Amino acid sequence: MTVFFLIFEASNEVNHQTTLQISMNFFITEEHMAVKEAARDFTQQVLLPGVIDRDRHMKYPTEEVRKMAEMGFLGMMVSPEYGGGGMDTLSYVLAMEEISKVDSSCSVIMSVNNSLVCWGLEAFGTEEQKQKYLTKLATGEWIGSFCLSEPEAGSDATSQCTTAIDMGDHYLLNGTKNWITNGGTSRIHLVIAQTYPELGHKGINAFIVDTQWEGVNIGAKEDKLGIRASDTHTIMYTDVKVPKENRIGEDGFGFKFAMKVLSGGRIGIAAQALGIAAGAYELSVKYAKEREAFGKPIGQHQAIAFKLADMATEIEAARLLVYRSAAMKDKGLDYTTAASMGKLFASEVAMKHTVEAIQIHGGYGYVKEYHVERLMRDAKITQIYEGTSEMQRVVISRAILSGQLYEPVFFQD
Repeated sequence: MTVFFLIFEASNEVNHQTTLQISMNFFITEEHMAVKEAARDFTQQVLLPGVIDRDRHMKYPTEEVRKMAEMGFLGMMVSPEYGGGGMDTLSYVLAMEEISKVDSSCSVIMSVNNSLVCWGLEAFGTEEQKQKYLTKLATGEWIGSFCLSEPEAGSDATSQCTTAIDMGDHYLLNGTKNWITNGGTSRIHLVIAQTYPELGHKGINAFIVDTQWEGVNIGAKEDKLGIRASDTHTIMYTDVKVPKENRIGEDGFGFKFAMKVLSGGRIGIAAQALGIAAGAYELSVKYAKEREAFGKPIGQHQAIAFKLADMATEIEAARLLVYRSAAMKDKGLDYTTAASMGKLFASEVAMKHTVEAIQIHGGYGYVKEYHVERLMRDAKITQIYEGTSEMQRVVISRAILSGQLYEPVFFQD
């Protein structure tokens, strides 16, 4: 089936009358479906067999990530000239959704490398930076981390305590970053740091930091509720000399860089949340058909059937929001609010319906071998990282009050 998306966006004519005009005509192609099927096959064959063991022992998926790189999943949207797949955002979202149905630890590794690191470098890096770093990151030879959060700077990203002092021919980097995904395995860090405190957010810069440089210290791996196989670390920078050519963008561009990169990153995490919810739903449908109570499959009891109906409806609504934000990004439209809507709704749906999946499974849902308890634990982080649900509501409400929202229409042919 070909699915078409039409998005109507408000615009101002010369006479300042607000009108509605068609700004996008988008559909899912056979190529998109091929990506989805390839990701699904990979997930079932490579990721599923050891996913419980990796979660239980916080075992980083080294071999699985290597195979993801071979499949091209770590640089999907990067131009082929830099070693990437040259795919659109929707292809990436479809792959993220399928991988997240089974292994959110692998999908977050994939998301950070694609959405935050590779996309940020290709969009805003110099040609020299792309040739030196992006080519290795896109192929998976190196893995990247995005280093923004600090012990005292989470949602308030303007409060950067990490400093990068201009020393003439280099910057001197000092500070601490925490909750860094890929922190223990990445070769490249994109670090956000304050250079001119008196300028506030306008004095922040972004830097490419090689973890092999002197002064980069990796803290202990965090023992997390969910996504336990991904490595999350605190990073300490002590008098790290960063060459001037490793600054990304103009002097003072760091905060804008972080916000632009995070908007795209939210699409990836929205796709992750969607996949977690969809994975729990698929397991619930299967179990509801197999498990019998009172002489018939439990799915034939209205109490369970209605849960499945609600799950299917809300997951499909989340899917349309997430796909729409990806399509808007691909069309060069302002997707900031759409990405926030997709992430907010998909993450809330993921949390709600992984809990319902456990309820449908009953006592079996409470044990690891049935997978849904892990999906519930993994779902929680999607409401927190890449901007909490509360911060997404801030973004959306500001768009509402400033009159920047658009009216979407979806139809199938």
